[in-house]
Amino acid sequence: MSLLQLCFTSFLLLLPLPSYSLNDEGLTLLSFKQSLQQKPSTTQLQNWNPSDTNPCSWEGIGCNPLGRVISLTLPYKQLAGSFHLDSTNLTQLRHVNLRSNNLTGTLPPELLQSPALKTLVLSENSISGPIPSEIGNADRLQTLDLSQNSFNGPLPPSILNCKRLKQLVLSSNLFSGSLPDGIGPSLITLQSLNLSSNAFTGRIPGDIGNLSNLQGALDLSHNFFTGAIPSSLGGLPETVYIDLSHNNLSGPIPQSRTLLDAGPTAFLGNPLLCGPPTKALCLSLPEKPKPMADDPLLEPGSGERRLSPALLAIAIVSGTVLAIGVVALSFAYWRRAQHGKRNDVVVAAGGGRSGAAGKEMLCFSRRDDVESLASENVEQYAFLKVEAEPGFDLEQLLKASAFLLGNGGAGIMYKVVIENRASLAVRRLEDGGGGQRFREFQGEVEAIGKIRHPNIVRLLACCWCVSEKLLIYEYVPNGNLATAIHGRNGVTNFKPMPWSTRLRILKGLARGLTFIHECSPKRYVHGHLKPTSILLTSDMDPRIADFGLNRLACNPTTAEESSSESSRTPSQCSPYPLTPTNAKTNNASFYYEAPEMASRSSASSSKPSQKWDVYSYGMILLEIVTGKSPAAILNASEMDLGKWVQLSIDVSKPIGDIVDPFLAHDSGKELQMAAVMKIGLACVGGNPDKRPSMRNVGIALEKAGEE
Repeated sequence: MSLLQLCFTSFLLLLPLPSYSLNDEGLTLLSFKQSLQQKPSTTQLQNWNPSDTNPCSWEGIGCNPLGRVISLTLPYKQLAGSFHLDSTNLTQLRHVNLRSNNLTGTLPPELLQSPALKTLVLSENSISGPIPSEIGNADRLQTLDLSQNSFNGPLPPSILNCKRLKQLVLSSNLFSGSLPDGIGPSLITLQSLNLSSNAFTGRIPGDIGNLSNLQGALDLSHNFFTGAIPSSLGGLPETVYIDLSHNNLSGPIPQSRTLLDAGPTAFLGNPLLCGPPTKALCLSLPEKPKPMADDPLLEPGSGERRLSPALLAIAIVSGTVLAIGVVALSFAYWRRAQHGKRNDVVVAAGGGRSGAAGKEMLCFSRRDDVESLASENVEQYAFLKVEAEPGFDLEQLLKASAFLLGNGGAGIMYKVVIENRASLAVRRLEDGGGGQRFREFQGEVEAIGKIRHPNIVRLLACCWCVSEKLLIYEYVPNGNLATAIHGRNGVTNFKPMPWSTRLRILKGLARGLTFIHECSPKRYVHGHLKPTSILLTSDMDPRIADFGLNRLACNPTTAEESSSESSRTPSQCSPYPLTPTNAKTNNASFYYEAPEMASRSSASSSKPSQKWDVYSYGMILLEIVTGKSPAAILNASEMDLGKWVQLSIDVSKPIGDIVDPFLAHDSGKELQMAAVMKIGLACVGGNPDKRPSMRNVGIALEKAGEE
């Protein structure tokens, strides 16, 4: 070898060898993979090979022509574990889609530092915590979908820096607080905005109508927004799908083509809204009415506002079909005939006072007239309209036909048929001499009357007397849930419900109870939920009945009746009456009562808890899924239904041996059924503090329905 060749060879040996190690982007992605908890049997991400020089050939990875990573797309891959992705080295990352996995943890702020990020889709995972304020750094972001997770806290004001956003989907989370000011002008490029099924509060920003580029949806439903609907919403394009249902909005609906075309369903669950496209009328305060000669409630030829004798001739009948009027309404009129010259009170939606002193008809609604009534001792009879326009008046009610539906501990129930109107349900309650005062009764009626939800039976009107009361409800035609689950004795053509109907009922019940717990004026507790108090419409939608019944049927306990309540005054009534511990043989509610509710020793020893309703709901859920009555299980096995289901799961019984045998036709839904039973077991837990809220139950059901 010549000296020249030797020198050249030595020179080549001194040259640096090319590197074949994985680049920084690949190392970052491998770190992301290592944070996941993959099942041993999974084949996902197996080609993420650390011996490669770059990750461009890996599953779910997209690169540009220069070999830089621009996309991470791994939806529906059963990826689990804490979500951690540091995009410091992924400077060209534009698109991230990890939808429908099992990722937990929080949204890493580092991911939002990527200067090129345009799409971030993390929907249908279990990620929690707030949105980091670093979201404002992603100023090129066009799509942000964090729906169906457990994100919480308020929206950071910095999100308004994302001025290129086109799709903002944050539905089905636990976000709270008010929307940041300036959302309209700052996010002018938005084409779709979905904030539904969260816990947002406050007013809808008035400038939200500036979102003039909306093309898809503006969905703010199932939150706690209050106040009036901004008139600016009327300026949105008519093609926008608007949903403002199930909030606490109030006042007239702005009369624009966009909002009118949205239809009444867009405004459901806002009991204080009025005007088209809903049927609720916006009533201004009327002037004091003047006596009219043709008033059907006046005696002919009389200027005094006194009930006509024709209306007093109502007899009490407890039979079946009554063509002379609502039987129960007779309570006020035959007593008036007996007692002669007592005063009468009619309570309606709006109005003033007129007539001769001592014989006047008083009309008022949520006004200071209540105090004057108390001072004037005008307290014999009252007809209260809960809805401004219930669709019937007192005279029509008196002329209607009535059918006896049942007679139980909660009074006599009638079906009342008014000409040219849908039927009504009327419950007659005897006060047992308790003497609940009119002012207390009227206050409860006004509070309960504010509860308006598609899954709660509507109270339309009431009649009050010292010793008797009438509660007038909408009539729900398709029986109750107990009959739908188990059939009716002696009926052979029983048609069991398919799984889809059962799941639909459970979701509707959860929505109704959530509304009672979170949207009612006093954060009410139902207190006595059971299958017979859940009615079904012709479309098999559930309606919760008997809400507020104990408050309206208040029957105070005297000192002679119970020494433990001797300190209570005659007018004080417990809205959640005690259930004796030995009542299980004759009280159907016993099997659905939370243990801590049934064991109370006095009315003041335990504050009513919404977790009572959660327990009752869980027991009903398990009954719907298993088809087994809690009473039958307890009598046969000496354990409640929840323990029976848990034991069956613990001994690895096949799912088909646990659920209702009629559900054998719903093959392929076993995972859904198992997931729903798991929710039910959480609801019937012995520790009230560990039971979920009804809002979280509803969210969990929505996810279970997608199994």
